[in-house]
Amino acid sequence: MKPAEGAMTLAEMKEFASFSSSTQRYIRRSLDIGLDRDDAMARWSRDIVEAASIRAQARLYRALPAIREIVPDDSGLDAIEPFLAPLVTIVAFDLGQGRLPSFSAVRFLYERLIGAEVRPWLPAAFCAAAALPHLHPELRRTLLQSISEAAATAAGWSNRQPAFFPYWVEKVEGAQPIAN
Repeated sequence: MKPAEGAMTLAEMKEFASFSSSTQRYIRRSLDIGLDRDDAMARWSRDIVEAASIRAQARLYRALPAIREIVPDDSGLDAIEPFLAPLVTIVAFDLGQGRLPSFSAVRFLYERLIGAEVRPWLPAAFCAAAALPHLHPELRRTLLQSISEAAATAAGWSNRQPAFFPYWVEKVEGAQPIAN
């Protein structure tokens, strides 16, 4: 790793650390499902409601490989519908779970689920999903206010792939200090 890459990875770690514990948990769970890393049901399900949510998320996330293949490389309108419609649907599901409270959390997750090439499309997908009527009006307001003008109107986006992919870490009981 070059020094600049290390600094960027550290910045990604700091951003992840700035999210609430429930947001961090949801991002790790989503990455396990979307990147097929582990048995998400065994790891993340605490009750039947969460198990149903994980099954629904896994069903929707089956579209991710196809979405990754058709990320438009330009703004041609003919490429938008087959890409943006399923992306908005998945983002709407994730927002409806109530664990991604801001554009930055959604951006963090989807840069990892799809890749850096999704960055130009995330403001549109986020705003469309955040404005859908299945969300409570107060949540819609909070979500839409979370996207900065700079993010919504960026002239360009980095094509640098994310380096930090948060993962489940087992708690290790600390050893007792040895008395001298």
